[in-house]
Amino acid sequence: MQDTLKKSVTKVLQPLVRLLLRHGISQAEFSDWTRQAYVDEASAHFGVDGKPPTLSRIAVVTGINRKEVKRLLATTDTTQSQPSRHNRAARVVAAWLRDDEFLDAKGQPIALSYGTPGEGFNWLVKKHSGDVPARAVLDELVRTGTVNRDAEDVITLASHGYVPFASEEAMLTLFGESASDLLKTIEHNLTHDPSESKLQLSVVYDNVSGEDVAKFKSLSREGVMALLKDLDKYLSSRDRDTSQQTDTTTDSDRYRTGLGIYFIQDSIDEGTTHDD
Repeated sequence: MQDTLKKSVTKVLQPLVRLLLRHGISQAEFSDWTRQAYVDEASAHFGVDGKPPTLSRIAVVTGINRKEVKRLLATTDTTQSQPSRHNRAARVVAAWLRDDEFLDAKGQPIALSYGTPGEGFNWLVKKHSGDVPARAVLDELVRTGTVNRDAEDVITLASHGYVPFASEEAMLTLFGESASDLLKTIEHNLTHDPSESKLQLSVVYDNVSGEDVAKFKSLSREGVMALLKDLDKYLSSRDRDTSQQTDTTTDSDRYRTGLGIYFIQDSIDEGTTHDD
């Protein structure tokens, strides 16, 4: 079991380490970050009988001395559980892709003007993002390269979804959220009864030509976009911040929920060599 866990975690870490190396992060600095993560998770999830764990308990569980545990607890990021600052912008893009009012006859998102409160981009934001100023949403979408804005204040979508390629900072934030969501689902399924499992599905083959990969990429994009539009329509109508309907439920609980989908493409090499 321990050997299997080691191999699995090493495989998970490989793309993460590649990202860290590209950003000049050393193993020592990453080790500091992992200590913080160990203390945060032990503090949040490893108490006894429903009570928060003591410093000694955290030290025992993590193998980190009490003095260091105390220091790390004092530096825990208290904003980590807050909604993503990009969330509203992502909602606006999702609405632009599914709301018939902002689509043409072929179901494609139309270009929108900016500046008129009751129509165009301003109306899109007001309708689907509550009281967030349209200017703030537009600035975020322009900054991340999600939309294009011309000299006439006409705004068009640059991609089918909120994928902020033009902003490395925003992409790193999205990376953290998406990878965390996937790993939380897998960890849940490993530690809970199958009857309580969360959706975790994939379809992967390992001997496909480059030409067929390109075809599959196009096919999967079309199918996924149709699915996500339907799911977004359902969730947006039930989100208590953005729904235009009156909340008639007595359920006061609050959850973050959704579905993430990602494309897989790896080059299969017969062998890899390293030169000295």
